[in-house]
Amino acid sequence: VQLQASGGGLVQPGGFLRLSCAASGTSFSRDILSWHRQAPGKQREFVAFITSGYITNYAESAKGRFTISRDNAKNTVDLQMNSLKPEDTAVYYCKLGHLGRDYWGHGTQVTVSS
Repeated sequence: VQLQASGGGLVQPGGFLRLSCAASGTSFSRDILSWHRQAPGKQREFVAFITSGYITNYAESAKGRFTISRDNAKNTVDLQMNSLKPEDTAVYYCKLGHLGRDYWGHGTQVTVSS
């Protein structure tokens, strides 16, 4: 299983970004997909997940601002991030849960700064 995240960058506070993660080597449609992030000097933390049945859950910090979605035809999971804040600055990682194992992508940097 391989995951490739993209879409990070530098954005001003209040702006938006859309992250995407493409998966290969897995059935995908049955997998649980999630996004996590790690800010400098902090532990990696959960941001959002989406199940094979399209059930979603978000960290409190992401609720109302971020939206996770999946496209099983393209084997991608996206994270739409709106109303970004400086505290959202982090490396964002996608994770795929497949048959009891977790697979991580390499991460994409998101920097929110004026």
